[in-house]
Amino acid sequence: MLDSANLPFSVSLAIMLFIAAVEGVGALVGFALSGLLDNLMPEMELDVDGADVGDHGAFGEFLTWLRLREVPVIVVLIAFLTSFSITGFAMQQILEATFGFMLPALIAAAITLVVCLPGVRLFAGVLAKIMPRDETEAVGSDSFIGRPATITLGTASVGSPAQARLKDKYGQSHYVMVAPDNDGESFEQGAGVLLVRMAGSTFYAIRDTKTDMLDA
Repeated sequence: MLDSANLPFSVSLAIMLFIAAVEGVGALVGFALSGLLDNLMPEMELDVDGADVGDHGAFGEFLTWLRLREVPVIVVLIAFLTSFSITGFAMQQILEATFGFMLPALIAAAITLVVCLPGVRLFAGVLAKIMPRDETEAVGSDSFIGRPATITLGTASVGSPAQARLKDKYGQSHYVMVAPDNDGESFEQGAGVLLVRMAGSTFYAIRDTKTDMLDA
């Protein structure tokens, strides 16, 4: 694993472990790395009522193939890093055992980058099945407008969105980034909000007084 020919795969494995550690610590302090990554991803409006996935271009189709609408971005990233590492180590070991040499690091990394993609989809699919709370139908993000949500990590304030959880019309959970629609307002973790509009990949919300009264 420490051989220079395996450096890309060792680094990939180290990054995966680092992300897992950061996500674990973030859950304790209210920082959502997964929510941040979801917020940075380009929007993919996939509507089960007839949207054409091909209209979103090859990149959108590729992201969909990687199951980015089924699991959080952080899960796909971890699946990629894991698949890349395992595939690379396995390829180099097979070459050394069979032919007595390993490929140079850059060449091995380029080949593995392509070869590991089916493994990324496979790992993400397995994780999607064992994460039923995050499993979603392909619905358009605009359908979330008017739906209640709950702040799950951090505090949402103007200019600083926080992660929130909502359920779509199928009863499946989604995680989105939410900021207050009104200046000077903030939503603490656990607060109920109502999504009123969307700008880019951020939803803007008002406090859900019905939820607050029920909690009281």
